Amino acid sequence: MKLLSINVSLPRDITFRGRAVSTGIFKEPVAGRVLLKRLNLDGDGQADLVAHGGVYKAVYVYSIENYAYWKKKLNRDDFAYAQFGENFTVDGMLETDIHIGDVFRVGTTLVEVTQPRVPCYKLGIKMGMTQFLKPFLESCRVGFYLRVLEEGEVGAGDEFTLVKSDPIQMSVHRICHLYYFDRSNMEERLQAIRIEALSPGWREGFEDQLAAAGYSAGRRDGPEDEM
Repeated sequence: MKLLSINVSLPRDITFRGRAVSTGIFKEPVAGRVLLKRLNLDGDGQADLVAHGGVYKAVYVYSIENYAYWKKKLNRDDFAYAQFGENFTVDGMLETDIHIGDVFRVGTTLVEVTQPRVPCYKLGIKMGMTQFLKPFLESCRVGFYLRVLEEGEVGAGDEFTLVKSDPIQMSVHRICHLYYFDRSNMEERLQAIRIEALSPGWREGFEDQLAAAGYSAGRRDGPEDEM
């Protein structure tokens, strides 16, 4: 597992459908070592601080293996690092293999996997395909976010070393598929909300789904009895 490219950008204004949009998705690779702080990388910023950034979404990670998948799927050969708006382009860290709660040492930092990426319309702008969001989400090849446990420096070529694997062992792919496409599986939702590292937004989302189905987040024996 290796860090191939570090990509950053500050927000900038673009025109989309006749209106100004501020976005930080147009990231570019940077050379040398970069300071990774609690909220983001040096030189990086987010335009929408409600949907992006924050402690649980300090760094967005996407795997080079997914590049090959989308090149074939979309019949395109024009991809470059940061194509999907990621901060870290990595090798060997597919969503099926990485678990929510896994902790890694990379460079002099310590980071923890917190949630899958939820794509917004700005990814469609970046890809030049406004219809791209649906197949991207359906694939669950969405990448994942990191929380910074220890600040430090990172650089292209650094290895990711697994320090701790979450005991529940729910992969990024599984969490994504469970939330959006496996609507009836309440047992795994009960497992998901037990993952300590899961971001608050995703935990609340699963809890809302459980509540709507009549389940209590504190129980494991099925829906609440009707009165």
